[in-house]
Order: sequence, then structure tokens, then C-alpha cells
Amino acid sequence: MNVQFVAGIAVVAADPPRSRELYVDALGLPLEAGAGEEYFHSEHVDGTRHFGVWPLAQAAEACFGKDEWPAEITVPQASIEFEVEDAAAVAAAAAELEERGFRLLHGAREEPWGQTVARLLSVEGLIVGISYAPWFHTA
Repeated sequence: MNVQFVAGIAVVAADPPRSRELYVDALGLPLEAGAGEEYFHSEHVDGTRHFGVWPLAQAAEACFGKDEWPAEITVPQASIEFEVEDAAAVAAAAAELEERGFRLLHGAREEPWGQTVARLLSVEGLIVGISYAPWFHTA
């Protein structure tokens, strides 16, 4: 799979090692952590200034000063789409993800507006799309 670019985002992960199975192992993103850090991130994913897998405990610490997210507050979620080189690459990526044990919400399909996309729901509750939008690839 060849992810070409993504907008900057940090995923909030309740189970960082499991989350890294999707973002690092399956998608092949170049996420790294500093010595002793659990926050995996990169400034080297083309098309974004920053992408990270932010452990929920660290997000709670940053927001509330403790390592547990308050039960009465909805755990943060987001949606993200990773762009690949063409529509055929979307289908290939979807097959690769299924082979790695990820359950798709739907396989590769062309939306009415011309984008080809396959989606899955990650362990964090994040909708992850593998996408080809032709207008991003015109010169």
C-alpha cells in the first residue's frame, strides 16, 4: 500500500499498541516515538505537517491533569482518509487490510462525487478511509 498524503491529525488511542497495528504495520506510516515515549508521530507523511497516535492517557493528562479520561465526557474520535495513487490501489489496499484481519465497513466503491474509497472502523472508533480523489491528482 502506498499512502501519498493525509491532512494533519492525531488519533486518540485507548490501546496504543493495538492502534499501531493499523497505522504502522498495516498502513506502513513512518510513525516513531522518542526514547521512552508512547506517542508515535511523524512530520514525514507527505501532505501533512503532523500525524500522530496519541495515547488516551496522555490526552487526558494534557486536558485534565490526570491519566484517565472522565467517564462523563465522550472519548474523542475523528475521521481520516489516506490518499493512494489511483482507484485500483484503493481496492488493493482494502484487500491488504482484510488480509491483515481488519474488518471493512465497506470495500472499494466509487461515490457519486467521483471519489473511490474503502472504509473501516478502527479500534479507537475512528473511521479510516483509503481514498482516491481524482481532483487531488490533476496537474
